[in-house]
Parts: sequence; C-alpha cells; structure tokens
Amino acid sequence: MHEPLITVVGNVGAPPRMRIVAGGAVVTDFRIASTPRKHDRATGQWSDGETIWFGITCWRGLAENVAASLQKGDRVVVTGRLGAHTWETEQGEKRSGLEIDASTVGLDLLRGKAVQERSVPLTVTSDPGRPLERDEDGPETDDELADPGEDGVCLGQPSRAA
Repeated sequence: MHEPLITVVGNVGAPPRMRIVAGGAVVTDFRIASTPRKHDRATGQWSDGETIWFGITCWRGLAENVAASLQKGDRVVVTGRLGAHTWETEQGEKRSGLEIDASTVGLDLLRGKAVQERSVPLTVTSDPGRPLERDEDGPETDDELADPGEDGVCLGQPSRAA
C-alpha cells in the first residue's frame, strides 16, 4: 500500500522523544501543530483556522539529528508518508489521529536563521561490507571531509560501490 506523500509546516508541540527499538534502530517521535491562516480581503483581517496535530516519527540518522536539533516551539517543515490511525480510549471513546513517517525534517527559515552542522559518519569505506578504521584525530575541517583520500572516498559523501 502506498501512503500519500505530504509536506506540513508547523510548530513542535513538545520536546522530541528518542528511543532505541528492539532491533537497535533509533526512533524519535514528536508532534507538530499546523494552523492555517486566512485573509479576509473585505476587512483586511487575518483569522486562524482549526489547528491540526500530526504525530511525526523519524528513524535512524534522521531520528538522531532531530533529537539533537529540535525543541518545543520550533517552526519546522516535515515531509513524509501520511497515515491515519484509530484507537479507543480507556473510557471507550473512539479517537483518530494523523501520523507522518518523516523522510525529511527542517527548520522553517522564514522564522529565523540556522547553521547546519554536518553529521560525520563513524566509518567510511569504498567496500560497504568492510568498515574502515577511523583515525584518532578524525577530519578537522570541511575541506578534509570533501577531499578524497588515497582510496578515492570523500568523508562528506556516502561511498558508492563501483
């Protein structure tokens, strides 16, 4: 089944919660609130529509970066697969919610400035099956990340099998 792809802009409602699931994958969950605004041309006034809440789930590297970067109140842009789920409360009430399995999360730069800090992979190798021993010092600058070493692999880019 193919869920629709959606992009939503909203505010983070609570600090993201990171956990590690049984298989060892990192997962981060958070919620965003998106409130549409409408302009009435006759009166020149803006009004808020009904707020829609989305549960956001991020996996692996995205999950780690989201947990380290976002906080309550941040304005974010989220793209991912949209899903809906229903459940019943302890009182027997039926509820439903919208969930996004995020493929991309970013700060909304309309509201402020951001500085990107690249995540450096722990191991890089031209052979995906063989880990490379990492130097104790590691790369010191972005130039070192982008400069291919003797094996032709750039630390700042994923390695590709030939």
